[in-house]
Amino acid sequence: MRPDVRVGVVDSGFADSQSASVSGARRFFLTDDGHADDAPVADALGHGSAVCAAILAHAPGARLCVAQVFDQRGVTSPLQIAAALHWLGEQGVRVINLSLGVRQDRPILREAVAELIEAGVLLCASSPARGEPVFPASYPGVVRVTGDARCGAGEWSWLDSPQADFGAAVKVAGRSGASLGCAAFTGHLAALLAERPELSNVQLVEVMRERAVYRGIERRVGP
Repeated sequence: MRPDVRVGVVDSGFADSQSASVSGARRFFLTDDGHADDAPVADALGHGSAVCAAILAHAPGARLCVAQVFDQRGVTSPLQIAAALHWLGEQGVRVINLSLGVRQDRPILREAVAELIEAGVLLCASSPARGEPVFPASYPGVVRVTGDARCGAGEWSWLDSPQADFGAAVKVAGRSGASLGCAAFTGHLAALLAERPELSNVQLVEVMRERAVYRGIERRVGP
């Protein structure tokens, strides 16, 4: 029997209905002295629940490890994300979904990402279709993913653009955007890993390129 694919999720939490698919969860928050961690609380934003739903829709057998980093206002920090990444590395995840981005390039976040990539973990992070770069999507070795309105539920695109490597369906549970496209793509990746667990990260990305339904960014023709 093949082992379940372990997927890390850095977000606002998960829904009670998804508990059976969650093998571990931890909350990371700021303190006066830095940061601390504790048991997770309810997903006040619903964003993490939508992200988990998008992943599980394509990889229902995945085992999720959820790192809760957002407060009730939807705000997080490089320090919290880095702490979450270190914890996920200890959980033995194979893929990590980061449907988030911060504007600041901070050494603590850059180093946490580099350590995981060196350890063989594949990181997928959302990247806006337009605008300034965000982190961790802009770090070397991270798979940059955005939403692509051309893609149906089971489709993704190989964009190879300055903004993103891949795109995927953008709408899940009434929410839309690059963060949901990233989650959907992570779900497709997890499904591929369940099918082909022997693939390396380079091979995984290559197969995803080959199976992409669309290639290149969408060309819009205006009046």
